[in-house]
Parts: sequence; C-alpha cells; structure tokens
Amino acid sequence: MEILDAAAELFAARGFHGVSIEDIGGAVGTSGPALYRHFSGKEALLAEMLLDISERLHTSATSRVTEAPDAEHALDALLTGQIEFALSHPALIIVHDRELGNVPEPARRRIRRLQRLYVEEWVTVLSELYPDCPPPRLRAATHAIFGLLNSTPHSAGELDPAAMAELLRGMARAALADAQS
Repeated sequence: MEILDAAAELFAARGFHGVSIEDIGGAVGTSGPALYRHFSGKEALLAEMLLDISERLHTSATSRVTEAPDAEHALDALLTGQIEFALSHPALIIVHDRELGNVPEPARRRIRRLQRLYVEEWVTVLSELYPDCPPPRLRAATHAIFGLLNSTPHSAGELDPAAMAELLRGMARAALADAQS
C-alpha cells in the first residue's frame, strides 16, 4: 500500500508521464527496478491503484447499505463514506480524473464496472427514498454529488476536515433533495 500511496501523490503532483519508476522507488526508499517485484510496470501500478480504490469504495458501500436499518441511514452512511474518502485521498481523486486513460483496457473495464456498481448502490438507496423520481434522474444526481464531494482536492484546504465534512454533507443533502423535484 505504501507504494500505491507514494505513486498516487507523485502522479497527482506531476502526472503519470512526469513520473518514472525510479521516482516511485525513491519515494518509498528503494530502487525503481525493485518495484518490478511487485508490479510489471508503471501502467500495472496505476491499474492496481485505481482498481484497489474502486473495489474498496464498492465494498464499503455495499457493507454500509446492508448494515443500515433503513434507506435514510443508508444514505447517511454512503455520504459519510464518500466524504471520508474525498477528504482522505485527494491524490487518488486527481489521479483517477486525469490518468484513467493510461490504464490498460482490461483493467480499465474492471474499474468502470466497479464504479457502475458503486453508483447503483446509491441509486438503489435513493430509489427507496424518492420512489417517484426516475432512476436516470437519480443516477445523474448521484454523479453530480460525486462531482461536488470529489471537488475537495481544490477546496478542502481552507477549512478543518470536520467543518469541510459538515459543509459537504449539507450541500449534498440539499442537492439530493432538489433532485427529486
């Protein structure tokens, strides 16, 4: 995980093509070639990084929804999870936004599939809360909420994390309430 975290920070700061395998090795206190024991190359490392976070987000969402006593609590749990992710992993948000196209196609399809499953966890919960709202509108609202919450690499530095989390939660709730009308 240390390698993936270091690579995410470097890719976010300098872009995928601006970072060498030697740079990543140096960031974790080893040589670049030593990383080939873990990854077949920089593309494989990027793929693993984005697959890992996509799997973790989907698995977390599934657990949160399953454990919630009702749809309202499930939505609150989903918001908490996404806000925690957004505030804790700004580099991964930047890397995903900018570098997904550098992931080899088979892995990119798996990442996209996991992301669709993650979105559908949200849409299922929102469908219970807003049964008169069509799923395509709820899906669009979900993506809009992700855009809002994942803006934190550009906006989170001026507030302490608790205040930013509260602001994001309130804005997301307001946006979702508006989505049903």
